[in-house]
Amino acid sequence: MELEGKVAIVTGGGQGIGRGIALYLAQAGASIVVTGRTVSTLEETVLQIEAAGGRAIAIPTDVTKSEEITAMVKSTIKKFGKVDILVNNAAFMCGCPLIDLSEDNWDKIFDTNLKGVFLCCQAVGKEMIKNRYGKIVNISSGGAHLPIPNDGAYCASKAGLVLLTQALAIEWGKYNINVNAVSPGLTESPAVARARIEVPAVMELRAKRIPMQRVATPEDVAKAVMFLVTSASDNITGDVIRVDGGTTIIHPGFV
Repeated sequence: MELEGKVAIVTGGGQGIGRGIALYLAQAGASIVVTGRTVSTLEETVLQIEAAGGRAIAIPTDVTKSEEITAMVKSTIKKFGKVDILVNNAAFMCGCPLIDLSEDNWDKIFDTNLKGVFLCCQAVGKEMIKNRYGKIVNISSGGAHLPIPNDGAYCASKAGLVLLTQALAIEWGKYNINVNAVSPGLTESPAVARARIEVPAVMELRAKRIPMQRVATPEDVAKAVMFLVTSASDNITGDVIRVDGGTTIIHPGFV
């Protein structure tokens, strides 16, 4: 298996894309540390990994709190001895026009989507620098490249994440650490399932605009992450892979 002997931390791994990534990396042989704020969903991810013969532990962690991140990394080192892979997937969005967005929600978006990634990278990066090896993948969004109506703060945070990824890639390349990003488009998840009920016309239109004519699955995103955490990508850093079926390359006047 390609990731046999590797240790991976996946933030926001309790559901959706994060769970898909955790399961996929575990199938490839990695030992998985699943983090997030909801214990029950983290434990479900661990159970699914173990049922398939993999190794995983759940460490409840709020990525906006540096002390919790430090404790999570220490627990990972104590259990597995190292960290080879970090996938920053935890995110927050609230779907609100900027004119109505509260300061509190602005802070929650940026604290989770940007500050949280910085804190996780910093804490894990110190361990990777010691070992002169690491693969970091930050989960951005199609909204980092084209703004989504009523999600301006979310899009701004994800665009910032792309630049943070590139800055880290420049600083840490000399330590043999690759830092890349993946930008998913519309992807099957609990949030998308809810949106199909709440705003069916919008979701139908979004799906129609995908050139590949299908909504992505968490596994689609996981496959891109898999490429970026194996030796196949050893000379790739500071890059962004869009997993959106071509959504962000089509002119908005066409469907």
